[in-house]
Amino acid sequence: MAENAKGAAGDGTSEKSPETPVDDAGERGEDTEAPVDEPGDGGEPDGTSPAEPDSESEPDSESEPDSESEPEPEPESDSEPEPAAAPARSRTRGRIAATVSVLGELLITAGVILALFVVYSLWWTNVVANREADRKSERVRDDWAADRGQDGPGARDLKDGIGFLHAPSMTKDDVLVTKGTDADELNHGTAGYYTKPVKSALPWDQSGNFALAAHRDGHGAKFHNIDKIGKGDPLVFETKSTWYVYKVYEILPKTSKYNVDVLDPVPKESGRKEDSRYITLTTCTPVFTSKHRYVVWGELVRTQDVDEERTPPEELR
Repeated sequence: MAENAKGAAGDGTSEKSPETPVDDAGERGEDTEAPVDEPGDGGEPDGTSPAEPDSESEPDSESEPDSESEPEPEPESDSEPEPAAAPARSRTRGRIAATVSVLGELLITAGVILALFVVYSLWWTNVVANREADRKSERVRDDWAADRGQDGPGARDLKDGIGFLHAPSMTKDDVLVTKGTDADELNHGTAGYYTKPVKSALPWDQSGNFALAAHRDGHGAKFHNIDKIGKGDPLVFETKSTWYVYKVYEILPKTSKYNVDVLDPVPKESGRKEDSRYITLTTCTPVFTSKHRYVVWGELVRTQDVDEERTPPEELR
């Protein structure tokens, strides 16, 4: 019977081995235990062999991870929305970056345009205006040299300009003076005498206020350094036949641009109360603005005839 049992056990082992992976975890336990209990010569199974399947805690413990591993995909299912949220955040950041980039380019473009406008206003307009003023000045002097005037030889030609202002403490250049103080006139790089709201006197008038205006910045900026003029400095006006020499006696560094009293025939704001032959220079202040007006007053001290060589008076030498 032992042999039969042995044979039966041996037969049972050979028959059960293919079934082990399918159904019976206990039988898998026997198959796995066999190499341990048998020395390799097909040793007889002892009485404990049938009870060995009860020790299937190890296969159970091995199978437990299998049962526990089943819910492992759940975190993956929980994390599935994250890949969708990440592209959404990426798209949002991309739109913000694109918006910032566009705004930055617009600001840079605006800065370049502003810089070009400043260059145009403060430099290029000076170049253009000075060229035009030079052409007008040449025509005036050519007419003087040729003794041509609107009404014939010896007459004053007021078409292109009535003469030249010399203010050595303000500029070394002579400034052509034309009729009118509108922007269209002053933008040509000249100074102009007032025709409104107060009508200016002219240098050859026996009394009155010869009132002038010019740009301080841009379009020639003929009065840019008006603040360099001081009391006692000479102002000389040159015409075809006469030098008119004035002396500065008062300066008003700041007044309202609507203050037309400074242009009166007798400018009482300057301290004068009697008729005389005055000159007034006006321009914008502070520099690069037109909020207020800067005013310089002078009074005629003498005249000098122009000789053939047009020798300037000593105040200009």
